[in-house]
Amino acid sequence: MQSSRILLTASISLCTLIGLWGVIDPAGLLAIASAIVSQYFLSRGWFVMLSVTIMLLFCLALVFTRVGDIRLGEDWDRPEYSTPTWIAMLFAAGMGVGLLFWAVAEPLTHFHVIQDALPTPLAAEQALLAANFNWGIHAWAVYGTTALTIAYFSFRRQTPMLVSAPLKNLFPGEMWAEVVGWLSDFMAITAIAIGVAGSVAMGVYQVADGISVLTGSETAGPVLIITVFLLMIAAYIPPLLVDLGSGMARLSNIAMALAIALVAYVIIMGPSEFLMNSIIGGIGNYVAVVIPRGLETFTFYGTETGKWFQDWTLTYMVWWIAWGPFVGVFVARISKGRTIREFVLGVLVGPTLFSTIWFGAFGGIGIFEALEGRGELLAMTQTNVERMTFALLERLPFSTVTTLATIAAAFLFIVTSVVSAAFVLGMFSTGGNQNPSVRVKVTWGLLLGVLGAAMILSGSAKAMKTLISLGALPFVFITVLLLACLVRALIVDLRKETVRANR
Repeated sequence: MQSSRILLTASISLCTLIGLWGVIDPAGLLAIASAIVSQYFLSRGWFVMLSVTIMLLFCLALVFTRVGDIRLGEDWDRPEYSTPTWIAMLFAAGMGVGLLFWAVAEPLTHFHVIQDALPTPLAAEQALLAANFNWGIHAWAVYGTTALTIAYFSFRRQTPMLVSAPLKNLFPGEMWAEVVGWLSDFMAITAIAIGVAGSVAMGVYQVADGISVLTGSETAGPVLIITVFLLMIAAYIPPLLVDLGSGMARLSNIAMALAIALVAYVIIMGPSEFLMNSIIGGIGNYVAVVIPRGLETFTFYGTETGKWFQDWTLTYMVWWIAWGPFVGVFVARISKGRTIREFVLGVLVGPTLFSTIWFGAFGGIGIFEALEGRGELLAMTQTNVERMTFALLERLPFSTVTTLATIAAAFLFIVTSVVSAAFVLGMFSTGGNQNPSVRVKVTWGLLLGVLGAAMILSGSAKAMKTLISLGALPFVFITVLLLACLVRALIVDLRKETVRANR
């Protein structure tokens, strides 16, 4: 209990300090964060890529072994949620507003960089491949590994849903395990808080820009951004006053339905033939290179390409790691009763397939315009990435309706993410309490707001990604440690089952 109180006090103090620093001196915080992240990426980028690729290969291996038959829970347990609802909930937690924000901006940003080095058709192909890779199966392998480890130890070995639990379970009474476990929980809390705060900031920008489009303003001014930010806090605080229940499933289903409707609308109302070719070709190119691309570090391509790789792929990989503890616990909580095989396939395949369709549609229209010689969207990658999704929707019929739908989806994704994150942070910081007090949950909700304000004051999407990366760096090693704990537990438990079967 004393350790939990210390953890709660230390984690809240650190997050408060970072948040206030970002509000008072955003430039100073960003400068230090950029220096640390750049040096880490330069010296340890290979370790990040190797780690996430090993996680992917491990998850895929589970599907083809008898381990896949193990159920997360007792042998008679069955899933609480239907498969569509389950996928919608994990997708809303794991990606959400990021896809809305970068739908058009990321593929076109990559195209803007790559077209100077490659022929135009190949540049377009590689731009879409880069977006698919950054948001694809490697991200879900990180989530899947973390979630599976927590779920396995929680449902099969009855441990608390904490990052430290696997280590303490395998090495009971060991002082080093207690110390490393405490630090793991502490770093997980920091990574979650900073990662979710970055998404809060992105959501605020997304909603504010959507409103400015509807009102005919050229940009979202400070007053509008502040208003949206306060409204978002007002929207997610009330749910923290009650239990986390089926309402989160309904909100996730609504947000996911809006996202599906948006991508279907874009395909139907846009250049459909081009977009379908873009989607199918993008899936084929991605599947063909997904494993070797996971070990690519662009060592021999010069400084500019190396910087692009660090700013995008490496940043995304540590971004997913930052969200790993939060998404891991959330996905573990909603996955009881599923077999490991069903869990892995659902976590890896469903969301990855949707992401490739998403970028093939939204990014495909942007690339279509660029190839046709209309460069307005391409030029916006250098001036206003926040507005690019809305700028694309303005080119299609019923733009007011689709803009409202995008605003609603962004708002719902953020509310569900923050409410779930505050619950998980409360659980982590109170020693695994399955029902943290309202006071603790609201405290974390308010701190996420302060950290979100710091992200907004940082002034750019690139700055937000840098700050998220800073919070995630220590947790890179913890994720690898969790994988090692799961491997050891599976080997021990399978040996015990084999011995019992042979008696």
